[in-house]
Amino acid sequence: MVDRTGGNPQAAQDGEGVADASPSAAGEAAEQAVEALDRPLPEGVRHRVVALAADAFGGLTHAELPSQLRPYARFTPSRRAKFAATALATALESDPAFRQRIASRLREAQPELAEALDAGTPTPAVDPLDVAAAAYLLRPPGWSKLVAAAGEQAQRAHAERAGEEAARELAQLREELAAAREQSRGEAAKARAELDAARKEVESLHRKLRSAASDVKRAEAALRKVEHELEEVRSAAAADRSTAEVEARRLKSRLAEAEAAVEAGRRAVREGRSVEDVRLRLLLDTVLDAASGLRRELALPPRDTMGILPADTVDAVKPGAISPKDIARRALSENDPALLDQLLALPQAHLVVDGYNVTKTGYPALPLEKQRLRLLGGLAVLAAQSGAEVTCVFDGADLDAPVLLAPPRGVRVLFSKAGETADELIRRLVRAEPPGRPVVVVSADREVADGVAKAGARPVPSTLLLKRLARV
Repeated sequence: MVDRTGGNPQAAQDGEGVADASPSAAGEAAEQAVEALDRPLPEGVRHRVVALAADAFGGLTHAELPSQLRPYARFTPSRRAKFAATALATALESDPAFRQRIASRLREAQPELAEALDAGTPTPAVDPLDVAAAAYLLRPPGWSKLVAAAGEQAQRAHAERAGEEAARELAQLREELAAAREQSRGEAAKARAELDAARKEVESLHRKLRSAASDVKRAEAALRKVEHELEEVRSAAAADRSTAEVEARRLKSRLAEAEAAVEAGRRAVREGRSVEDVRLRLLLDTVLDAASGLRRELALPPRDTMGILPADTVDAVKPGAISPKDIARRALSENDPALLDQLLALPQAHLVVDGYNVTKTGYPALPLEKQRLRLLGGLAVLAAQSGAEVTCVFDGADLDAPVLLAPPRGVRVLFSKAGETADELIRRLVRAEPPGRPVVVVSADREVADGVAKAGARPVPSTLLLKRLARV
């Protein structure tokens, strides 16, 4: 035989008490077991049954609880009613022992209600839902009728409350409708007043429009009058202009006559001065002849046969005695910007720059146009500082159109012709210079450097010029 008491001794005693009950009690239990609801448990009664079971839940031991309800043993009654409602209802319906334990706790909590249900005389003051829930748990004779009657009574009460609520809502809606009607009447009156004001404003605007139209007509008439007067002024101005042109031609003719007279006067003055010039020339020739006779008398040697002049006795470096190649023998590094300053300090120095070779070494990421502008700006400052002649050469073989470029002051900008490279143009520039003039060529191209060196120029690397421009 299966022990449905869950191992609880008290529950076993309760079971034995049930087993030892009198035959009348057993018959009553059988009658209760046979009696059942002919419809589902009303929703309100079901909620009360779950609430009563959730309250009595805590008085049971863990063994007395059905297995599906044991996870909720530590929940509060409100949380049990919320999260275990379905499980509680199912256990009460399918597990008579669990329901009897809940009923026992109910008898202990509400003895008067339990006695009244057992006697068949429920207390009128008790809520019908509480009566139906207690009857469902205690199962007195006729409990199904009590539950059904309580459900119907609860439905009637709910219907009455719903009717009262609907009546209150209807009254409220009527009040709101009356207020809305009153508000709509007020708004309609306000709209009528605004409409009257708008009509008056429109009439005023119509009057102003008619006045403006009249003003426009008067303005148009005045404009036509002004245009007529302007046409008369233009005609008079044209006549005055023609008169002025005639007068200008007359004055030009008189000016030409005056210029001819002035020229004739000048020619007469020149002819008058020619006699004085002859006399002055004769006097000067006399002085020169006297000086020549004095030189012969003193036996002075000619100027071109004189050996040494006083200034020749001063020890110094003559201008032609130093060249760009002599600068290289001084104690300066090939990468020292001061070397370029010394080269440009030579008399009549000419700096020739291989443009793209310098820009692509110093700032290759820039577009070609910005490369040219940046280099030429630095060269302009360098030319102003050194006073040297500066020529910047760019390769123009790949140009699709002429470059619109305004060369800076002091810098000559040249592009090579089609079929010619910038290197060839640099060599031609070096060959065009007279022998002995200091020519400095800036290029990192070894072939260019060797070629200009053979022609007598001084090559320097592009990095040297970039370092010098960085100081500008």
